[in-house]
Amino acid sequence: MARSLRMLFVAAGSPATVFALAPLATAARNAGHDVVVAATEDMVPVVVEAGLPGVPATRRTMRAYMFETRDGTPLALPADTATRLRFGGHGFGRLAAGSLQALRALSRDWRPDVVVGGTLSFAAALLAVELGVPYVRHAWDMGEPVEVDHGAAEELAPELARLGLPSLPDPQLWIHICPPSVLAPDAPAGAVMRFVPTGRQRRLEPWMYTATDRPRICVTAGSRVSGEQDVDHLERLVAEVARTDARAEVVIAAPDDVAAALTARRPEVRAGWLPLATVLRTCRALVHAGGGQTALTAMQAGVPQLVVPNMPKLVPHSQRLSAYGAAVTLLPGQDTPEAIAAACHRLVTAPSYTERSRELAAEMAALPGPAEVLASVEELAAA
Repeated sequence: MARSLRMLFVAAGSPATVFALAPLATAARNAGHDVVVAATEDMVPVVVEAGLPGVPATRRTMRAYMFETRDGTPLALPADTATRLRFGGHGFGRLAAGSLQALRALSRDWRPDVVVGGTLSFAAALLAVELGVPYVRHAWDMGEPVEVDHGAAEELAPELARLGLPSLPDPQLWIHICPPSVLAPDAPAGAVMRFVPTGRQRRLEPWMYTATDRPRICVTAGSRVSGEQDVDHLERLVAEVARTDARAEVVIAAPDDVAAALTARRPEVRAGWLPLATVLRTCRALVHAGGGQTALTAMQAGVPQLVVPNMPKLVPHSQRLSAYGAAVTLLPGQDTPEAIAAACHRLVTAPSYTERSRELAAEMAALPGPAEVLASVEELAAA
């Protein structure tokens, strides 16, 4: 390394957007670079918990940007799938516009040599153009539909016009964290980096890293579940998964408040905020809602997956995983109790799913790590 560089990482408004960037940001700090990670105010504690310096890019939450126009008019989620993807893009566009003032102020006091933005952190692209520094676009998970970009470009038309840009800026480098075998065929060319699980951790208990003779199946609805409705959904899912095998042990990864409500109803179930990358290595299958970071963590552990996507944008990568043979995907309407139980039984008893999952794990392990990919970012920033 010729000199220490200033590297600004721009996340967004959910833990997954921070966790995805943390391995490369940590590698940059370990290499001696000056690193700052910007995110929404409510995500700064997540940045800090990951051992990184965090600053707020906006005091509003990502949800507020999604469901309100710039003037505060409430918005409703469209029912149509294609419209919903553009709707999400508009929300991320508003998040970008709302983050620029704080990012500009930061850059006046601490001018970065390179800006690394998460997949939908469009403020990173705009700021890099304003500053005349390289822009790196870093995937959060297995990829996003292009319709989201289109919606963001529509929302950011005033900002793009002020910069004299006809469209969203292209990055000088794309960094993917999805194994090539299940990466979207139309994904932009770029570096492919090994995925490193970086979720919130907790004190380990022996059962978390010890497999038993009983088939263990992990169930999760993601990190943002809350409320009675989510508890009801999880409880039904646990009951359906338990039908797979009378001997099956079901463990649930969920926020502690949701887990407490669930275990009050089902005291035989282990539930809570789990170190997923550790627990999955003792599991025969994972049942989840399609989140990209969750899917990648299961791939890294070599565990077959039952995916029940809860958002349209999660369907394409879930289906690619199923087409590879490492998962079963049940779309809305297909996810009956009988279908869930039958799918779990197939994942646990058919060796091909475990074999294909382990092939993906081996492919992922052979990819360049964050420290190796960092060299490409350093070259851009130092040029």
